[in-house]
Amino acid sequence: MPIRLLSSEVSSQIAAGEVVERPASVVKELAENSLDAGAKNISISIADAGRTLIEVADDGHGIASEELELAASRHATSKLVLSDDLFHIRTLGFRGEALASIGSVSHMTITSRVESAKEGARLRVNGGISEKVEKVGAPVGTVVRVENLFYNVPARLKFLKTDVTERRAIDSLVTRYALAYPHVRFKIMDGKQVTLQTAGDGDRRAILAALYGVDVAKQMLEVMASEDGLALSGFISPVSLTRSNRREITFFINGRWVQEFSLNSALLQAYHTLLMVGRYPLTALFLEMAPEDVDVNVHPTKAEVRFRAQDKVFSFVQRSVRKALLAYTPVPTVSPQLWGARSVPSEPRTVGIDWSIGHDEQLSVGSDELRGASYQSPVTGEQSSQVEGQRSFSTGVPLLRLIGQIGATYLVAEGPDGLYLVDQHAAHERVLFEKLMAQRENKNIPSQALLAPEVVTLPPHSAKTLTEQLPFLNKFGFEVEEFGTNTFQVRSMPVLFSGGDPAAALRSLVEDFEEDESPLQAEVEARIAGRVCKRLAVKGGRVLTSDEQRSLLNDLEACQSPRTCPHGRPTMIHLSVDALERQFGRKGAR
Repeated sequence: MPIRLLSSEVSSQIAAGEVVERPASVVKELAENSLDAGAKNISISIADAGRTLIEVADDGHGIASEELELAASRHATSKLVLSDDLFHIRTLGFRGEALASIGSVSHMTITSRVESAKEGARLRVNGGISEKVEKVGAPVGTVVRVENLFYNVPARLKFLKTDVTERRAIDSLVTRYALAYPHVRFKIMDGKQVTLQTAGDGDRRAILAALYGVDVAKQMLEVMASEDGLALSGFISPVSLTRSNRREITFFINGRWVQEFSLNSALLQAYHTLLMVGRYPLTALFLEMAPEDVDVNVHPTKAEVRFRAQDKVFSFVQRSVRKALLAYTPVPTVSPQLWGARSVPSEPRTVGIDWSIGHDEQLSVGSDELRGASYQSPVTGEQSSQVEGQRSFSTGVPLLRLIGQIGATYLVAEGPDGLYLVDQHAAHERVLFEKLMAQRENKNIPSQALLAPEVVTLPPHSAKTLTEQLPFLNKFGFEVEEFGTNTFQVRSMPVLFSGGDPAAALRSLVEDFEEDESPLQAEVEARIAGRVCKRLAVKGGRVLTSDEQRSLLNDLEACQSPRTCPHGRPTMIHLSVDALERQFGRKGAR
């Protein structure tokens, strides 16, 4: 095949593939143009998750009518003149590709007016082909309307994710920019529904309250540090407020949202030894530095950057965050309950526990055959033998004799074949999960009304996810209803979770939801139940009474799959008698 030049249409679509990956990419480019234009009000409207409509309107400087057609051309920009300007970039956009790329894969209409003009101008671009500019009445500013995105690139349209996922990406993007630019009023309209609206009064903590709720906003710790040309500001979460993924970690450099691995590493290093494995902080940090010390011309999306002195930046961020954490975090104390022995009840009794792992009836007796000798019941401590009709050990866990608790996290128990270390959180997860699913199967989940309904505020992207899951949640005995923009009211919850935190239950449904998941795929009810049980199960670090420890072991033995939690993590570690004898040199060499 001979070598030939690509047509302008094909080359434009190739360029668009680098800049416009999904509807959120369009919103990002247009919102950044509005910010560069000095806008104080930015209104974003979408329909069908951005597939059929994305409209971004601002009150910025506008585009002169004689420059409107040029603005939609490739490599046309007012932000660069010389190549040296690439090393002193102070604007969000500079490549001159955004409008041209968007126009090449959609029906785009630009309406704009500058303050010095009496009338505005409108330009329509269909699949990269511009029509004639026409005069129209318009307020000062710019409105870009993008319709039928990827209509002429069906392959790209086919690979878009579900509407819930694409809307979540847009909401997540705009909430980040709302935090970075608190003096700008942002508004998102999804159809006729307002999903986000900020005041533009410069109060970042008020924006945090609108996104995450007042309780979360109050807990956030402020970071303010400067050193040798670097300045860091923003908010980080205390060690008691975490997420199960890195999605809520946000970094801006000179007003530009970036996804830089070294910055994330510096942040996590600051939290080192303070967070549990698999937990991540919620942060919104804004780094200011000289433009010549950071290269943003790395990727067309401008989300990746390179630092001139990366070690210096890494060290500054790590030390600044760590200093803020230590300044706000009190010195941990050890509960006196950890020291000294607790008495064991002398008489057998049914155990009832306030966090819903109570046993309804006493445990059946043990089995002589398991260890060739009599075995003590974990509840009564009396010797017993195998009887007809007794529960068998087909569940995979023998009857266990409680020894105690270590580290306020693990239960130590003796079985007929060795020692068992039980993770109390994972074990309680399994117990709650199987009880809840059994009640669900029998269509008999008792529910308890809350004395005072719990009001929960979520970020826009999380609120959409939860809205999709409400029908499934209500099947499990929760009574949850929408209570305003991105706000929900919990009126009742299952008796099984009595005493649990309803707000934590709702947040658990959305924080673990991966981007490519859909709330309508198979086995969603089991996943929802698993998430709720994970959040409401007793946590590691809680000292349990002897009765609570025994009750948890009894309920775990009764489970069908007692050796793992609903997410696959082991609930226990088994050390056989043979392994112990080998470790102590009683049976051959190690």
